[in-house]
Amino acid sequence: MLDWTDRYCRYFLRQITRHTLLYTEMITTGALIHGDTARFLDYHPEEHPLVLQLGGSVPEELAACARMADAWHYDEINLNVGCPSDRVQSGRFGACLMAEPTLVAECVAAMTEATQRPVTVKHRIGIDERDSYDELQGFIGTVAAAGCHVFIVHARKAWLRGLSPKQNREIPPLQYESVHRLKRDFPQHTFVVNGGFKTLGQVERQLESLDGVMIGREAYQNPWLLAAADQRIFGATTTPPSRQTIVERMLPFIERQRANGVPIHRITRHMLGLFQGQPGARAWRRHLSQQVHAADADVSVVIAALALVT
Repeated sequence: MLDWTDRYCRYFLRQITRHTLLYTEMITTGALIHGDTARFLDYHPEEHPLVLQLGGSVPEELAACARMADAWHYDEINLNVGCPSDRVQSGRFGACLMAEPTLVAECVAAMTEATQRPVTVKHRIGIDERDSYDELQGFIGTVAAAGCHVFIVHARKAWLRGLSPKQNREIPPLQYESVHRLKRDFPQHTFVVNGGFKTLGQVERQLESLDGVMIGREAYQNPWLLAAADQRIFGATTTPPSRQTIVERMLPFIERQRANGVPIHRITRHMLGLFQGQPGARAWRRHLSQQVHAADADVSVVIAALALVT
């Protein structure tokens, strides 16, 4: 979800669901160690529970970033071993690391030694021709022995040669059974399945056998999907907020960020899908898309867009 789940997106999603675990974008170890650390790691306290997702393959660098996660009070740290993009491969991290389970284990061991936070791994069910269940099982066993007990599994293999990242999200078939088999073979570990989920009903069916479900693009494009998650998935007794209430909750945040020099379109771009499927959704999207780029754009633009759907 690179360039999608930034701090403004996460704050918006947190107005919809209080209990769903949120992830940062994948941040490379080099960006944290050599870049503007605060820009990458800063977040609003309301974003908790929050996971810092890292990309890297040098154990010492990942350990240093794990210590940063401690200092910034993230709830978990995740190592991305699932991203198939060429840029990620050239940096020797992401899905290509599935071919090097011993290195992934070394990374996990270094991270777990550096932090008291849980260290998790997100990965695919295989890459290229290396997609047998035996190899996947060996990957889990090797990484688990290094101290990882939570695996987030995108239930598709990744083709590192010949398919774009977008195609890798669509063309390789989903194989949920591989994740269920992992849970049966490693019942002591936590398995979260990812890939293709569009309804909470689908999530609930997976939770009959697995420990969790990750939803990515559908939650971004149709964020209202998460409105009932606190009740249906986490057992909360609170009533889900209305879409209008969510927008109203965002207004003070947008004003504060604008006062700090943040253009409001950096926030409102994440809100375009809130009224998906509702009367006036197109007018909402069009007004926000067209009116927020003016230099003097403020919350009045959002209020005017809201009037089009209420």
